[in-house]
Amino acid sequence: MSDRQALIKELLELQRKFIEYDREHGVTPEEYFVPSEDHPLHGFRQRYNELAMKLVEQAHQDVGSHP
Repeated sequence: MSDRQALIKELLELQRKFIEYDREHGVTPEEYFVPSEDHPLHGFRQRYNELAMKLVEQAHQDVGSHP
């Protein structure tokens, strides 16, 4: 599996887990933006953004542009 495919797979898995959690429990803005360290969403936004930016950087490299 290529690096890009692995990034996309992990992004989709994070989305799936978030949607599942939201459907079961609901998510408040506080839980989404500043979850406590013991909350299931802790680190979610940071990891998702990190993966998304890696994917964007790869796309820029592919076409020779700079973000």
